[in-house]
Amino acid sequence: MTNPLTLMMPVKPDTKLLSIIEVLAENQAPIDAALSSIGTVHFARFLLLDSSVANLQPDLKDINATSDTLIIGVVTDYDGNFDAYISDFVAQLGDVFNALLAFVVGGDSVTPVQDNLAAFQAFIATNDASQHKPNDTLYAAYPQTVQQIKAAFP
Repeated sequence: MTNPLTLMMPVKPDTKLLSIIEVLAENQAPIDAALSSIGTVHFARFLLLDSSVANLQPDLKDINATSDTLIIGVVTDYDGNFDAYISDFVAQLGDVFNALLAFVVGGDSVTPVQDNLAAFQAFIATNDASQHKPNDTLYAAYPQTVQQIKAAFP
């Protein structure tokens, strides 16, 4: 059964949007490789949101400006157990999470994630909108796992 993750992490005040964009761009290839090799992720994406704007879209006109209203979002659908899912990502992308958490309110308390797995899992659970009402329902169009789908459609 597919499980959702909708992680919303408020960014520390005075953070440049460009700094976050650079970390994500520099790490896109390893992120994609990890998503493929872990083999339980149906869909995944990072979002950069601005809570001060009605449509939540950050203003890219002044990408070097600092902000007090940014949010880093991670939205995925995955198979299996939450703790195992997070453990897999820490094993493969721990340094990427460490780099992103440097921008996040409370991120310093769980980094390096490789040494603070339980605290990192708790941090994600606290900030995962999918684990809290009214956001804790999921419609799934199919019951198959990623591996079943890949086997059926090589």
